[in-house]
Amino acid sequence: MTTDTKSTGQEQRGRKVIYRGASEAVYGLGLIGALVYYIGHAATFWLGVLGFFKAIVWPAMLVYELMNYLHM
Repeated sequence: MTTDTKSTGQEQRGRKVIYRGASEAVYGLGLIGALVYYIGHAATFWLGVLGFFKAIVWPAMLVYELMNYLHM
């Protein structure tokens, strides 16, 4: 029993190619926009801190409101 392997002469190196979509860019721009909005409308320091945390979780709030609107 023999094993026949065909070689093209090029060896695979330990290279990993990562393709990233546009979702990171959209989230990043949304984060910056939410930070500007929430912190810009904050009247006190603690409302600014709350705005910072709201800006981080804005996608979760968006999905929740969308599901609530669609009665799911």
